[in-house]
Amino acid sequence: MELYEIKSGLEKARLLLDELFISANIDVLNREIEGLTVKTEESDFWNNHSRAAKIYNQLTDMKKITTDYKSLKNSYDELEEVYIYVKETEDKEFQQTLEEDYLIFIKALSEFEKTLLFDEEYDHNNALLDIHPGAGGTESQDWASMLMRMYIRYGEKKNWKVEVVDYLDGEEAGLKSVTLRFTGYNAYGLLKSEKGVHRLVRISPFDSSKRRHTSFASVDVMPEIDDDLEVRIDPNELRIDTFRASGAGGQHINKTDSAVRITHLPTNTVVSCQSQRSQIQNKEEAMRMLKSRLYLQMVQEHAQTLSDIQGEKKAIEWGSQIRSYVLHPYSLVKDNRSNYESSQPKDILDGDLDDMIYAYLKSYVKEKNDA
Repeated sequence: MELYEIKSGLEKARLLLDELFISANIDVLNREIEGLTVKTEESDFWNNHSRAAKIYNQLTDMKKITTDYKSLKNSYDELEEVYIYVKETEDKEFQQTLEEDYLIFIKALSEFEKTLLFDEEYDHNNALLDIHPGAGGTESQDWASMLMRMYIRYGEKKNWKVEVVDYLDGEEAGLKSVTLRFTGYNAYGLLKSEKGVHRLVRISPFDSSKRRHTSFASVDVMPEIDDDLEVRIDPNELRIDTFRASGAGGQHINKTDSAVRITHLPTNTVVSCQSQRSQIQNKEEAMRMLKSRLYLQMVQEHAQTLSDIQGEKKAIEWGSQIRSYVLHPYSLVKDNRSNYESSQPKDILDGDLDDMIYAYLKSYVKEKNDA
């Protein structure tokens, strides 16, 4: 690596550090840390364990941001000093050290920038992801199953626990609907970027004439909410049905006769669970999902826009897609919101989603900060 490349990289890093100082509200965080630290030192702090744990976790998260930023700023200052020394002395040994430390710094700066993308209330939560095919029968149902595989592979690459909570087979191939649970840190913060309509263009494997087809499927993502939420549900307002678990779900789902569907009659909210081995367990899981959905509906009633949590609802059709996956006549995946493009759709469909997701999250945060 040439010295001028390091100099250029350091100049960009300085500008980014200045931007991150503002966007992360480092000054504000330092003041809030002082205030919360005083609270933790009060004699009755742990009397309310749930409240104390939330404050303590909040304090830990804030300290990590400010500590990491300070460490990066110190590293930058040191690199600048070494750069000046190497430029003046042409010391080859120091230049090699400079190159190595510079690359480590740039990687750490990139990772820090990513952590700041998860600053909304539910970003650290587990996620529930629903997939529904659009019009088009077998074509769109098969496309929905391809998306299911893509997200399962993504979850596995993130070392999350992935469960098929509910699954309904397609008529000839694919699926009619599926609900996946992703258990892992920042699962919702990452997967919320996938809400919307996904479009596929390919030569259909179901068309004997080998014609090109366009298919659509919708993805919806909700954060899984903590069990200690106070959401009152009147048992008289519920309809509970049991049915046989459907579909192939593979290693991620249990085939049982004890699947449970719960309908909350006042809101017509429906949840289903077939991932557990007993009817009692499936009912408990379904009630937990219902509780999360009803709580978020309550939050949405007080939000300025429904898109704060749920995301904008669009028809599953042409022109409404957030992302297009083209397998023929060329290979391309394009996110219509961030304009991120990849010429490797097979890798994307195999779960390599991080670059595309982070490109969207950066554009989302920038748009939010500019608003």
